[in-house]
Order: sequence, then C-alpha cells, then structure tokens
Amino acid sequence: MSSDARRYLSGSLPIDAVTPHASFVTLLDAEGLAPHWDTAAGSDMDIPEATTVLAIKYRNGVVMAGDRRATAGNVIAHRRVQKVFAADGYSAVAISGTAGMAIELIKLFQTELEHYEKIEGTRLSLEGKANYLARMVRNHLPLAFQGLAVVPLFCGYDESADEGKLYTFDVVGGRYEEQDYATTGSGGSEAKSFIKTVHDPQMDEPAVLRAAIEALIAAAEEDAATGGPDLRRGIYPNVVTVTAQGFVEIEEEQIAAIASDALEARP
Repeated sequence: MSSDARRYLSGSLPIDAVTPHASFVTLLDAEGLAPHWDTAAGSDMDIPEATTVLAIKYRNGVVMAGDRRATAGNVIAHRRVQKVFAADGYSAVAISGTAGMAIELIKLFQTELEHYEKIEGTRLSLEGKANYLARMVRNHLPLAFQGLAVVPLFCGYDESADEGKLYTFDVVGGRYEEQDYATTGSGGSEAKSFIKTVHDPQMDEPAVLRAAIEALIAAAEEDAATGGPDLRRGIYPNVVTVTAQGFVEIEEEQIAAIASDALEARP
C-alpha cells in the first residue's frame, strides 16, 4: 500500500491530496485493501442468519422494521441483533440472510455513500443508491451459491419526487421498486399477508408503526426463526422512519408501548 493511501485512510492526508476515486470500493481495490471473504467455509456450518424485515410506505414516507432474532440451524444464536440501519441521512437498509456478512456489506455500503458525498459534494440519488446496493449484492453471488446469501431491503426519501420509495433485491442482484410495502426473510410471507389486510397509503405515523409491529408479531407466530416482541426480556423490534426530515430511529419506549398493546389485543 502506498504511503499516500496509508495517510488517507488514517485521516492525516486531506482527501483532495490523493487521486480521487468516484467509488470507495474502487479505491480499496486499487490499494489492495478490498475485503475478501473466506470461501472455504461450507454451507453446512451453523452460521447465524438474520430473518424477518419489512418496509411500509405511508403518508409521510417509509417505515422500516426488523425483528431481533438470529438463528443458527434450529438454535437461537442471538436475541438482540440489529437488522435496520441508516444508509445515510435520507435512506435506510435492512438485512436478512447470513448475519455477519450482511452487516459487513451494510458497513461498506454506508462508507461508499459517505465517500461519494465527500467526493462529489452532493448526495447520490435514491435510485443510484439502490443500484449500487444491487451491484454489491451481485458481487456477493459466489458466496450465495455456497448458501451464504445476503438479501437486503432498502428504502429512502426521494427529495426530487417528494415521496418515500422502497426497493427489494434478489440473491443475484436484481433490484425491484415496490409500490406500497415489502418484506424479506423467513417470516416475510406471513408479515406481507398481514400488511396486505391493513395497509392504506394515507396511514399516519402511529398507524403505520402499529401495522409494522403487528406484522412482525404475526410472522413470529408462524415462523420459528422470527422473534416477536419479548416483554419479559425487554426485547423489541428495531423500527425507523425515513421522511422529508430524514432518518429517525423510533425510541424503544414508544415501540414497547405499541408492542404491549398489540400483544394484548391479539386473539
């Protein structure tokens, strides 16, 4: 690695003093620092996997939520995994699939968006962000064939269109814009079935937060890999909103109150 690259990555060299790269990943590749996954691991290993995440459009933007359980085979590996992250100030990304690799992919995606903004002096468009994430998923394809798949869910507020948008992906990097709501993960079909019965594009924020949490509860009732709200342990879904005001993580106390009421109202 060159001395300039060392100084740049340590923060001691200004970004305009090195050869600029439009992509942070391109910079890493050029300096031999790109992450390399160990492909020797077999798909029969008990590697923690993240499960159900969802996103719902509503009047002000998009809400995104995920349960907190990660499983390894038939064992609960972790009960408090974070699955929903800020991609930047106006977008969010949720993970399902091989948990460790998914989290590393999201960290690299966050860095890529920050790098682009510093180089170009402006945020990448929402569609551009979705396209770049699709490219990252596509680059992960060799590991997906070994059973180590990562399937994210992406949403954001499109400032040019003045509306929230959301995107789904498949393991080969296909990117699809969804109109109203989307789910992925092992409990995704159960969550989607519930959302279909209650969704209204003109829902306000309290209503859409309730719908998102109830959808995760419905998924947990049918899918063992999805963890519903656990009032005794104080474990609640990770829920965020993305609106014209940007990314906001909903306070745990608010989620706890909604979850408690929703569980009490279940038949």
